[in-house]
Amino acid sequence: MDLTVTENLRLHTNYVLLKLTSPTVLPDMLPGQFAELLVDGSPTTFLRRPISINYVDRNRNEVWFLIQLVGDGTKQLAKAEKGDVINVILPLGNGFTMPENNADNLLLVGGGVGTAPMLYLGEQLRKKGCRPTFLLGARSKNDLLQLEQFAEYGPVYTTTEDGSYGEKGYVTQHSILGKVKFRQIYTCGPKPMMMAVARYAKSNGIACEVSLENKMACGVGACLCCVENTTEGHLCVCKEGPVFNIEKLLWQI
Repeated sequence: MDLTVTENLRLHTNYVLLKLTSPTVLPDMLPGQFAELLVDGSPTTFLRRPISINYVDRNRNEVWFLIQLVGDGTKQLAKAEKGDVINVILPLGNGFTMPENNADNLLLVGGGVGTAPMLYLGEQLRKKGCRPTFLLGARSKNDLLQLEQFAEYGPVYTTTEDGSYGEKGYVTQHSILGKVKFRQIYTCGPKPMMMAVARYAKSNGIACEVSLENKMACGVGACLCCVENTTEGHLCVCKEGPVFNIEKLLWQI
C-alpha cells in the first residue's frame, strides 16, 4: 500500500523516525511485526528494507518506523520529506505473545535500534492493564532513543557501554535484574545481546521471547535467506517469526 510521510524526525545523526499515514484506515498490527519499505531513488538498492513497527497511532492513523542509517537504502529512506509517498507491505510476520490477563513484572529489553518494537509492545501491554519495565541499552547516551515515550508506559532503566548515561555496561549487567523477579522477558537487539538475555532468562526460569533480526529480502518466506535452525527444523524468520520463544531456538544458551 502507498503511505504518505507526515513527519520525518532526525533523532540522532544515525537515526530518523518516519511517520506515515494512509487515506484509508491502517490495518491491524501487532507488536513485533514488521514492514517491507520500497526504496526509490537509490541505484544500489534493489530490495525492500525490512523495518520493525515502532508505534501505531490510531488517533492520527499513523504508523512509525525508527530507521538506523546503515546503508544506501536506509540513507535514502531518511531523505523522505513530508508529503512523499512510500510503498509499504505490512504487517508481516508474527508478533509477541500478549498475556491473557493483567500481568506484572514484565521486562522489555531493547538494544540499539532493537528498542524500536519495544515501544509499541509497551503501549499495548499498558492498554491491557500491565505495567511493563523497560531496560534499554546502547553504546552511548546519543544512541538511547525515545526515552520520554517509553516512560509513558512504565519505568525505564538504561545502560551504556561508555557509561555516559544510566549504568555502565551491558543490559544483562544492570542492577535491576538482581532486585526484581521478572515473570516474562521480551527482547530485541543485536544477537549477542539477545543470547545473553536468553541465558539470563533460562538460568532464572523466566519465559522469554526474542525478535530475531536475520537478514531478510522478500519478507514472505519465499527467498529463504533469513532461515533459522530451530527445534522444528529450518524456519523462515520473516514468516514464522521474527518473534520466537527461546525454547524453540537452537542457541547455545
